[in-house]
Amino acid sequence: MFKFILATSLTLATTMAFGAAEPWKAGDAGKGKAKATMCASCHGPDGNSANPLWPNLCGQKDQYIYKQLNAFKGGERKDPLMSPMATPLTTEDMQNLATYYAANKCK
Repeated sequence: MFKFILATSLTLATTMAFGAAEPWKAGDAGKGKAKATMCASCHGPDGNSANPLWPNLCGQKDQYIYKQLNAFKGGERKDPLMSPMATPLTTEDMQNLATYYAANKCK
C-alpha cells in the first residue's frame, strides 16, 4: 500500500512540476514545413541557423522540440522573441514542427 501511495504522489508531483502538457504524438512533417515559414528568419528555412545567436533545430529530437515549444507557450520558459511566437501554436502545430525539424539534416 505504501508503494502505491508513494508512486501516486510522485506522479502527481511530476505532473504539477512539469505541467500537464499534451502527450507526445508524431506530427505531419509536410504541415510542419508549411508552418515553419515563421521560424525561418531566425532558425533557417530547414532548421540550419545562419546566426550563432539562434540554435539549429535540424536533427534535434522531436520530443525535445515539442517540449521546448510547450514550455515557451505555457510560460515555463520565457524569451522576448520565442514566447510570443509559441503562444498561438496549437498542440498539432507543435507536433508538426517538431516532426519536421527532427527529420532535417544539419549542414
